[in-house]
Amino acid sequence: MIQLKKIALLFILGLSVTINAQNSYKKWPDIIRKNDPAWFATEEAKKIAENVLLYQRDIGGWPKNIQMQEELTAAQKTELLAVKKTTKETTTDNGATTQEMLFMSKMYAQIKDERYKESFLKGLNYLLEAQYDNGGWPQFYPLKKGYYTHITYNDDSMIHILNVMEEISKQTDFYSIKPSSEIVEKTKKSFDKGIDCILKTQYKQKGILTAWCAQHDEFTLAPANARAFELASLSGYESAKIVLLLMSIEKPSPEIITAVKSAQAWFEKTKITNLEEKRVLNDAGKIIDKKMIPTVNAAPIWARFMDLETNEPFFCDRDGIRKKSLDEIGSERRNGYSWYTDAPKEVLKKYSAWAIKNGVKVSSVETPSKKKDNYITVAQDGSGDFTKIQDAINASPAFPYEKVVINIKNGTYNEKVRVPECNTNLILIGESKENTIIAFDDNFKKINLGRNSTFYTYTLLVEGDDFSASNLTIKNTSGDNGQGIALSVVANRAKISNCIILGNQDTLYLSGKQAKQYFKDCYIEGTTDFIFGSATALFENCEIKSIKNSYITAASTPQGIPFGFVFKNCRLTATNEATAVYLGRPWRIYAKTVFINCDMPKHIKPEGWENWSKPDAEKHAFYAEYNNTGEGFQPTKRVSWSHQLKKSEAKKYTIENILKDAIPNWYIL
Repeated sequence: MIQLKKIALLFILGLSVTINAQNSYKKWPDIIRKNDPAWFATEEAKKIAENVLLYQRDIGGWPKNIQMQEELTAAQKTELLAVKKTTKETTTDNGATTQEMLFMSKMYAQIKDERYKESFLKGLNYLLEAQYDNGGWPQFYPLKKGYYTHITYNDDSMIHILNVMEEISKQTDFYSIKPSSEIVEKTKKSFDKGIDCILKTQYKQKGILTAWCAQHDEFTLAPANARAFELASLSGYESAKIVLLLMSIEKPSPEIITAVKSAQAWFEKTKITNLEEKRVLNDAGKIIDKKMIPTVNAAPIWARFMDLETNEPFFCDRDGIRKKSLDEIGSERRNGYSWYTDAPKEVLKKYSAWAIKNGVKVSSVETPSKKKDNYITVAQDGSGDFTKIQDAINASPAFPYEKVVINIKNGTYNEKVRVPECNTNLILIGESKENTIIAFDDNFKKINLGRNSTFYTYTLLVEGDDFSASNLTIKNTSGDNGQGIALSVVANRAKISNCIILGNQDTLYLSGKQAKQYFKDCYIEGTTDFIFGSATALFENCEIKSIKNSYITAASTPQGIPFGFVFKNCRLTATNEATAVYLGRPWRIYAKTVFINCDMPKHIKPEGWENWSKPDAEKHAFYAEYNNTGEGFQPTKRVSWSHQLKKSEAKKYTIENILKDAIPNWYIL
């Protein structure tokens, strides 16, 4: 009986592992790249390997876009055996062949099945045979009529091949299978020829080297058309990986150095910083629409297709007619293709270090000094490092090891400012809170992106953790025109002190299930849910001013979070127009909001809280007060489902408890 139980337990555990393995990876490339090495010794891996062997043609290549982990029927296996001797659809497009070779290498590292080694070597031989004498590769080999014969950089096809050649020629440990010295020598020559092809296909615009097209004619090396909507052009996407490959070469030749320098200058010239892509998804998470939204100082992006002579972005539908904007083409191509990319940012990020390493002279703009890296000044009169706040943020190092301080001189900065997730440890310090003003006028109707438009209306958006701001006014200037966020904080460990935050409806948005945020000595003004969101936030010594009869807070605290919004030692004030204001209502039914030691004048309604027509909120929300003062503090008249804390309960509301995080004492100002 005991033995049977052991067997049953082992079966359950084994089944659990199998199910988890199957559910963890939905796409074939994910299985290749993300599984732990030991997984490649499992029965599941061996079963998939049999499929991969079946799909490989005798010539050595594989077809593309096959989910090779899916179980094959007997009929499918018979069909694959029948086409094995053919060259049907063998390609390097979309990662085909190079990714299957990697899979076989990982299998062989765990199981010394000679079939895996043979498969890998056949794939390598296929790549060597497919290379043109000029160093390029076609999309399909043997050659398939049409644009497929062009040298293809599209979707990084040729770069994937050259990465294979480089690893093998250098005899690294990346692949577990070690070819003969003769084959190693062939890969060295293949790699060199490929680099030579890259250098020769770099496009000259009025005599100046720029970037690359997704396809180049295999004879003339000129930019070439592919599908109807893929006209000859300079590519913001494919060019990025080409340059990164060139930058990875040790002891680059003068020609390679020139190519990289020229491409870097072109990327700087063609970056777009006034647009952001917004995607509309259906309930299944599928893209049903894309919009390009004008945005002040957006994070840099590049167009996938740019005019060969003017660098102007263009877009095509299946009719092949060039359009100037994305919204001019039909939804099928608009939503089913990547028209913009941020891939070149990696080139720009790595360029300075590459240039210094290779003795390339870099201007001070390209290589900020240590002082500028970590201590930046913004001044509208040109006396600082930048005249715009967003430009200073864009120039700040990503994920720095030490704080990056941006000092902002007095002035009204009419900017929509974003602190991206990569800009952690950023500090914004204004010269004075009254005269250093960040202002913008977006609102719900102006953004017009559907029901979630509110979240795009921000004046300042903070996504990078460990952020702090002081001595600033942050203002949404759209006026009484519906929702318009002044400050949106979706980061963890954010500190805002001595700031003025101004708006109307939805002034301050604070989000993040585990996010902790601290507001000290701030003035916050608005109406209707003007402090809202899911974050845990502590407000100390702040003035909270209502400008109309409505609601101060609309918390959406997630279930199980111990603290939501906590106001301590704050003053609740109002304009003459605001005479009946609620402390809060629940955006979500587990909302938590507490006022402790706060001054509440008579504009606060006696009942204090409202359920937003959500009866369940009365059971689950936690609204509480302790030791408040003023005519508006009427504990006996509060709604029955709110709480008056006992002294012992109020003691839990310390800064240490509320803002507790993996990084201790982060909130110390």
